[in-house]
Amino acid sequence: MVEAAMLWNEPNNLSHWNFEIDPDWAIFSRMVKAAGTAIRAESAGMKRVLGGISPIDVNFLYTLERHGVMDQLDVLAVHGFPLDWNHWTIHEWPDKIAEVRAASSLPLWVSEVGVSTFGADEVQEFGLRRTAELLIGNVDAIHWYSLFDLPRAWPATTRHREAEGSSYYRHFYMGLFREDGTPKPASRIFPDYTPALGICQWFHFEDPRLETGAKLLKDLGVRRLRTGLSWADSFRPNADRWFDTQMRLLDTFDVTLTFCFTPEHCGLLPNHTSPPKEVEQYAEFCARMIRRYA
Repeated sequence: MVEAAMLWNEPNNLSHWNFEIDPDWAIFSRMVKAAGTAIRAESAGMKRVLGGISPIDVNFLYTLERHGVMDQLDVLAVHGFPLDWNHWTIHEWPDKIAEVRAASSLPLWVSEVGVSTFGADEVQEFGLRRTAELLIGNVDAIHWYSLFDLPRAWPATTRHREAEGSSYYRHFYMGLFREDGTPKPASRIFPDYTPALGICQWFHFEDPRLETGAKLLKDLGVRRLRTGLSWADSFRPNADRWFDTQMRLLDTFDVTLTFCFTPEHCGLLPNHTSPPKEVEQYAEFCARMIRRYA
């Protein structure tokens, strides 16, 4: 079941939105408002979620508020990785949550939180336990990132690359399960926190891990799943067939569908981070996906 539509992903992060050509997020705001209106027309009860912000920056939320975006949202979402990328400690989660709650009365989700095993498996175990202690009961939904490690043969969707040292490589070790499918120690304690903890797992186009992933999610006791349908992928041959397969296998979960990634021919620049030339095209894609799957 689709419970929510998430509009973009980390829009205040340059690796996901090119705010160099949209410095005040004016185009982004028009895009989200158009998509929010289109989704509400398709499904009156569908939750419309702001793509999880990273870094957690309330000034960004105030910018969106000035552009009138909040009127087309039902939920705010944030991302946090204090043991890997953020410049704050894991113990500061309550302060970060309080900052956002002071800036908005909308319900709050943590739609990505996780710990890399780049340094040691034990760090992920500690991070999982401490995250659960700090967040369960204090926000409305939590999605742990992620189920699988990113295969080393695939690029991480990021601009950091090797210039950022270990920051780039940490992307590849965020899963509860390794690339070869073997479980990490944290996977054994994860069921202690479900269904309060959900999972965020991106399934790539024609991802061979989909069927195994659906089974593992059930085995872990996961109820809430965040994944995505890529706007850019929608122009691939047989895109609807793949989307149908993905959604059929995930139908037993409460799914948050993230709509992001600009098709090259639709962007002001030929890049997945680019603002679109016409915001209505993104809104039409969101509406079509909600109509098809919700």
